[in-house]
Amino acid sequence: MKIEAVMTRHVEYAAPDDAVSDLAVMMGDLDVGALPVGSDDELLGVITDRDILFRVVARGLHPAQVAAREIVSTPVIACHPGDSLGAAMDLMASNHVRRLAVRGESGKVVGWVTLADLSRKLLLDSDVVQNGLAEISRDSGG
Repeated sequence: MKIEAVMTRHVEYAAPDDAVSDLAVMMGDLDVGALPVGSDDELLGVITDRDILFRVVARGLHPAQVAAREIVSTPVIACHPGDSLGAAMDLMASNHVRRLAVRGESGKVVGWVTLADLSRKLLLDSDVVQNGLAEISRDSGG
């Protein structure tokens, strides 16, 4: 299976000048743990909830007074839509990241894939999981 089958195609971006407090609200509204900063054409980096915790909160800084550009993590690790799920997981593991930008041939961001996306797909496609769910359904009469 290829990344394009599981990636999120609509990517929400933060702007470099956005206040960290606004990013935290945006993360909550979107129910995500990270936001890319920039645009499809110019991805500047990523800000995670951990970045906010350690680079702002733990230092006693005021989130409304810190801009995204001040805490953005770089470089952004990326894969391609045609890469296999295994290749993406290897890339995540070797770079100690939980999310990847998905770049098309032109280098433009065409999607985003997270460890949760990959795990969900692998679990749902697993014969072991499917057999276990079927067994539970049989045993519960449902």
